[in-house]
Amino acid sequence: MRRVCNLTVGLLFLGAVLVAGDAFAQTGKDFVGTWTLVSAVTEQGGNKTGTFGSNPKGILMVDAKGRYVIAFSRADLPKVASNNRTTATAEENKAIVGGSLAHFGTLSVNAADKTFTFKIATATFPNWSGTEQKRPFTISGDQLRYTAAAASGGGTATVVWKRAK
Repeated sequence: MRRVCNLTVGLLFLGAVLVAGDAFAQTGKDFVGTWTLVSAVTEQGGNKTGTFGSNPKGILMVDAKGRYVIAFSRADLPKVASNNRTTATAEENKAIVGGSLAHFGTLSVNAADKTFTFKIATATFPNWSGTEQKRPFTISGDQLRYTAAAASGGGTATVVWKRAK
């Protein structure tokens, strides 16, 4: 009897995982793939600035199950003079932390209200680790655009990606 219960629980769990994966496959299919950063602009107090400078670098990768990884970086991050990331100077660390952001986790899509949610497992901005971040979005052709109402550096950020070919 115990084996039957364990088997039943295992099959129910597997079914839930498969349904969740299938649900993302249907609602999130337009997100699947690799995206390269076009722009990231922050608006705060009426001023617009490049969130990661004038020539930002970035990548967003989403798999068919909704797992994602995202990374942003200024193009002009300083080299660490010691060539050892654990012994960077305070100035080097400040520039690197302020000029980059990465996080990973799972992504879910609400097609009805044109939003998606990052379920962030871990982020280089630790305040976001373990949180959910909802974003309104549009996808037009090979372009994904979304807004972060509470950007990690303050203000509202608008991010534009282009599907990698």
